[in-house]
Amino acid sequence: MRNRGTRRTRVRSGILTERPGRSRPAGGRVLLLNKPYQVLCQFSRDSGRACLADYVDVPDVYPAGRLDADSEGLVVLTADGRLQQRITDPRHKLPKTYWVQVEGVPTAEQLAHLARGVDLGDFVTRPAEVRRIPEPEGLWPRHPPIRFRQSIPTSWLEIVLREGKNRQVRRMTARVGLPTLRLVRVAVGPWRLDGLQPGQWRWADAADLR
Repeated sequence: MRNRGTRRTRVRSGILTERPGRSRPAGGRVLLLNKPYQVLCQFSRDSGRACLADYVDVPDVYPAGRLDADSEGLVVLTADGRLQQRITDPRHKLPKTYWVQVEGVPTAEQLAHLARGVDLGDFVTRPAEVRRIPEPEGLWPRHPPIRFRQSIPTSWLEIVLREGKNRQVRRMTARVGLPTLRLVRVAVGPWRLDGLQPGQWRWADAADLR
């Protein structure tokens, strides 16, 4: 029997997804969204650009932390102000995991520099977990695709931060000589994308955050 609380909705990106009908979010849940490229991490439509309201039709949820328009991946939304604070406050050191495509092939020193902390002028980044990874399997193509330069190879890194300043990952990689070409957040604390395609979302248990 079809669940009357769900409906099929075509989102702006053209992806057909199953989404719950409009209802107040139940306590103890968070909403996990795979934010597409060039979508603003806000619900207001004042700029005329695509925003969260084009993908999430649930009232009274708000992003716990932002993701730049030119970055993709996991955004956690909640109606619980305390939970939002716990996710975003760097004092709680909640890990956030990013897959980062960079221009060039990183040296051991560049990776070590990213890991121990980078002086960005206005602040020095906290120590991070950094490793080189193969191109992630099953990663969706970006539209539009990144611009490749034939003479310069690209590489993928996995970077785990326990803080989140404005455009921090891009600034870090640029400072060590590895400009970011593509940035995908794949995890926030215990929550991961796990198969969500751009524009799709699902509910998750807030109790996963212990």
